[in-house]
Amino acid sequence: MPNLSESPVVLITGAARRIGACLAKRLHECGFRIIVHYHHSLNEANSLCEELNNRRHDSAWAVNANMTDIASVEALASASISHWGRLDALINNASSFYRTPLPDANKQQWGELIGSNLQGPFFLCQAVSEELIMRRGAIINITDIHAHQPLARHSIYCIAKAGNTMLTRTMAKELAPHVRVNGIAPGVILWPENICAENTEKIKNNSLPAIPLKRMGTPEDIALLAEFLITDASYITGQIITVDGGKHLIF
Repeated sequence: MPNLSESPVVLITGAARRIGACLAKRLHECGFRIIVHYHHSLNEANSLCEELNNRRHDSAWAVNANMTDIASVEALASASISHWGRLDALINNASSFYRTPLPDANKQQWGELIGSNLQGPFFLCQAVSEELIMRRGAIINITDIHAHQPLARHSIYCIAKAGNTMLTRTMAKELAPHVRVNGIAPGVILWPENICAENTEKIKNNSLPAIPLKRMGTPEDIALLAEFLITDASYITGQIITVDGGKHLIF
């Protein structure tokens, strides 16, 4: 029987739902113990941890933090390292996403979108960097294809994800040679939750024909790449890998 105290530990922000939950399940299957960060999704986080712990005892733990608050992020880092006494990988997945048309954009939206997509990941990387250096660990930032090709009426989000892309590259340089830092830029993987079914259908009809592979991706596509980058890609760092069915070819 494997020694559970030696099992690697990964912190995944925004892990309770959607892509984050898929990342957690995939890495759990690979033998990782999972720290499930959540902000508002307490029930989903507890449900996911219960599922994972039923599969393997004491292998998942949920912790709350507000990624827009630096003190909360620092507390998240400290709790994550101390819970099992180690941290081997970090996935910055937590993200806010909504429209901010220029005439209506405000400071609160700026703080939330920049905070969750850029400020939080930066200070979390900083707070866990010594531990990851000691473990020769890895960081993955979930960025977005719209870090490079702006999405109309989403200027603050795109600015934040562009910053997240540069965060990935600068951290890769600063934390080398001990920590590998890479980014994953998803394309059409899941439809946004904050739009009605009618608008979802319109977006679907407009989006899919423009994708060379003519279909959506899946959260599993992101999770499989994350697994590779953490466990197998020993000579890859500073890369942003796009997972978009080829959509970047026709921008």
